[in-house]
Amino acid sequence: RNGNDSMLEYEYGNGGFGESWRLIENREHRYVKSIYYLLTLFSYEINTMKKLSLIALVLALVSCQKESAFVFSYFDTIHEEAGLCLAYSYDGYHWTALNDNKPVLAPTVGEDKLMRDPSICLAPDGTFHMVWTTSWHDDIIGYASSPDLIHWSEQKAIPVMKDYPSVKNCWAPELFYCKEEGVYYILWASTVPDSEEIDRSGSMKEDGGGHRVYCTTTTDFEHFTPTRLYFNSPYTSIDAAVVQDPLTKEYIMVIKDDPEYVDMHVTRTRSMAEGFPTRMASAISDDYNKEGPSPLFVNKTDLLVFFDYYYQHQYGAFLSQDHGDTWEDVTSQIEMPEGMSHGTAIRVDRKVVDKLIEAYH
Repeated sequence: RNGNDSMLEYEYGNGGFGESWRLIENREHRYVKSIYYLLTLFSYEINTMKKLSLIALVLALVSCQKESAFVFSYFDTIHEEAGLCLAYSYDGYHWTALNDNKPVLAPTVGEDKLMRDPSICLAPDGTFHMVWTTSWHDDIIGYASSPDLIHWSEQKAIPVMKDYPSVKNCWAPELFYCKEEGVYYILWASTVPDSEEIDRSGSMKEDGGGHRVYCTTTTDFEHFTPTRLYFNSPYTSIDAAVVQDPLTKEYIMVIKDDPEYVDMHVTRTRSMAEGFPTRMASAISDDYNKEGPSPLFVNKTDLLVFFDYYYQHQYGAFLSQDHGDTWEDVTSQIEMPEGMSHGTAIRVDRKVVDKLIEAYH
């Protein structure tokens, strides 16, 4: 049986092992694929091959019951209907939209009633916390929580920039739970034209404006530390997203930050409280017009960064297997829902996805 209790049927025929392989070729467990190649060594004996084919199929079906899966929160740019959209994946590469790629939650807060750039974080107690962009010009971000990504709390506005009278916006908030500190970091980008604390030495196009990344922290989403400038880059910067390396334990931040405001960079720190160095290595790639990075470790070594090719209205991805030092374009290997834009990918328990499929399919 697969994740939603429907039967996976296998019928012998001339296809032999090919039918087994068809069922498992998109699964995340590479060792199952290795079994396929090993079994081809025994293809000279057709009866043996069929027996081993069955063994491989059983292993494949068992592997499909792995405890974890992935969920992607995003907003849609095709139907132009405001709200939270969700997709799921079992391998981090192939994503399926829930609810026919339509919103599962509509926005109720903010001047413009938007729900762009939804960022979801899984708490230690199993609660999902979400923040998002509510308006084009406002000093707030939206917040809601859910036990299962199906039933949601009442939405509320968090006035993160209330102490900055000249602020023009609050865009692309990102949530990250820091286990070492036991607090949630909320990062977002704002333009504060009259700020004297901003480093504008590298910006050629700002004329007193330009985004910088600000921050607040909380333990309960009721009480928040005072907002502070968190990443004071000399360039316009936005879309900061953080993930912790499971091996090195470093915090890796992917951010859209450069003189032309078109590409993504990586920076690291050992302490979220101390922040990230603004001097960074070269861009992840040399092609332009990417935004909304979402880093995801699909296993302990493979770091995927998804991003939005916003002019093309499609998603792309880069893979690093050396802790973010070098990158390979794997856009051709991913499958994403049509029209998805700027969201967050997280790891969840397999049962969470099973319940989402039941609720929205």
